[in-house]
Amino acid sequence: MHYRFASPEDSEQLAQMNLRLIVDEGHRNLMDIPQLSERMASWLKGEYQAVLFEEDKTPVGYALFRHEPKYVYLRQLFVVPERRRQGVASNALYWLWENAWQPAPRLRIDVLVGNDAGRAFWRSAGFTEYCITMEASAPVTS
Repeated sequence: MHYRFASPEDSEQLAQMNLRLIVDEGHRNLMDIPQLSERMASWLKGEYQAVLFEEDKTPVGYALFRHEPKYVYLRQLFVVPERRRQGVASNALYWLWENAWQPAPRLRIDVLVGNDAGRAFWRSAGFTEYCITMEASAPVTS
């Protein structure tokens, strides 16, 4: 596996994987590829970094994150479905800790409550719940 830091020029490729992540996790985001690509480019020009995971120059996943004063916030981690459950994400997390996240003492993530597979993966990687964000829709009035 080869890991490389992404640049804004990788935004469309990252956006395509981001759309697959949105569908896989059941996110409500309705953005299309051009919108996701523009957002990704903006993030990469700003406070976020991304690392692409590649095999034979073929992307198999990515991580999008930013450094905060007391932790790293991992916004997105994606592995293509055909390579899941083969150690790609676990190995990427190890590489990221060693090469991109030093000297951060902690990593924070958000996982949608309906994303059972994602929640199971993160628990298996040693994560525990720290807080739960709750929301409510505005009541319908007549």
